[in-house]
Amino acid sequence: MVCALIGKSEYQLEVLKDVCPEAIEKGKQYIDEGRIDIQLKQDCCDKLYVEALCEGNGHRSSAVIQGSHTHFVSVTRDDEVLLDEQAGKSDRDDSSDIALNLRLVYDFAMQAPLDEISFILETRDYNLKAAQESLKGNYGHCLGKTMDRPLSHGIFGNTIFSRILSKTALATDARMGGALIPVMSNSGSGNQGICATNPVAVYAMENENTEEELIRALTLSHLTAIYIKQSLGKLSALCGCVVASIGSSCGITYLMGGDFGRICYAVKNMIANLTGMICDGAKPSCALKIASGVSTALLSAVLAMEGRHVTSAEGIIDDDVDRSIRNLTVIGADAMCTTDQMVLDIMTGKK
Repeated sequence: MVCALIGKSEYQLEVLKDVCPEAIEKGKQYIDEGRIDIQLKQDCCDKLYVEALCEGNGHRSSAVIQGSHTHFVSVTRDDEVLLDEQAGKSDRDDSSDIALNLRLVYDFAMQAPLDEISFILETRDYNLKAAQESLKGNYGHCLGKTMDRPLSHGIFGNTIFSRILSKTALATDARMGGALIPVMSNSGSGNQGICATNPVAVYAMENENTEEELIRALTLSHLTAIYIKQSLGKLSALCGCVVASIGSSCGITYLMGGDFGRICYAVKNMIANLTGMICDGAKPSCALKIASGVSTALLSAVLAMEGRHVTSAEGIIDDDVDRSIRNLTVIGADAMCTTDQMVLDIMTGKK
């Protein structure tokens, strides 16, 4: 396991920053030697909980992370307690959260001074560069490269649609396939950052939108994803690409010339289609889910621009767009808890 061999806690979420091919090979050998045993913690009330027990050279140590990805609540070495504190806030209890709604998000994206939000272009620079670098290797399932090949062009065409899917999947392939390529994240997720960025950036290039329009579209996309993610918590059984692709659908609808009403239509179309897509861990096949989310984002935007949307007479959609979003998040955060448990049981039960 690479983290155990070269990881440095001071790097926090960049714990694998020093990884190299030699370290990866040592990690594989470490696993093959049967040094690691992974089990599902029973009767744990927090979705984000990691307990590590280590033994070696006559010593025994433990560490517990709970509540957030870098929040240690317990550390022991032999019989000595080095840290013992309560986990604090739950993953959805954050008093620093701003009470957002879609109208507030939209108005900010449209009205904020450009010099205050132009930094969002860095997401385009990082995440499209990741797609370009991905072409230099065969990462993950090569979904992005496959979409860019003649066979796929014969099926999907060499279109704006296919190029958006390809550029988004390429970056995800690279990230999930272990490429040493940085990406800009959203809500702590690199895949969500890619999904909220690349579809919007590629559409803007293809549609010859202005830089200001791109800045505002990216801001709308990322803030919409952040707004929805607030109610889901840091971890959820609902795939994060659902959230991020809703954001990208909003950004693309705006770039197509859509107003706030059309953007609300796009959100409702997305929720009606993608609610229930499960998260079963970060892995190469995430590119497939992201491609599904992005293709739905484009379809939802086109329908919205035609004035068509799923109505409150259908399923979980409400007349109020924010209530529709809450319907999505309560399903993802609460109703899918049993799904989350089942997914974890399946994953940890593999031989």
